[in-house]
Amino acid sequence: MTVHNIQSYQDYKDTLSAHPNVLIDFYATWCGPCKVIAPLLVQHSNEETFKDVYFAKVDIEEVPDLATELGIRAMPTLVLFKNGEKLEETVGPNPTTLPSFIQKAL
Repeated sequence: MTVHNIQSYQDYKDTLSAHPNVLIDFYATWCGPCKVIAPLLVQHSNEETFKDVYFAKVDIEEVPDLATELGIRAMPTLVLFKNGEKLEETVGPNPTTLPSFIQKAL
């Protein structure tokens, strides 16, 4: 799998409707820690363990209304959704605890 771009509020709604287990990375292009987490998310999206998780990302500057609605105030913020409902979020995730965070979506 890969990490998919959500480029509009409608993309976000469609993603949650189409996939039962979703992880969304809210990031900004200027955010240093976001650049550290991004390749790890790509790596985990390709692991068999997480084949049932849909990985997506949102540039908060491209879709600011979504970031505002979900209360995103720092980057990177990872949010897990299960069956369209927000399950949990973490701000500035630690690379070593990232797999256990993603596992919560399953």
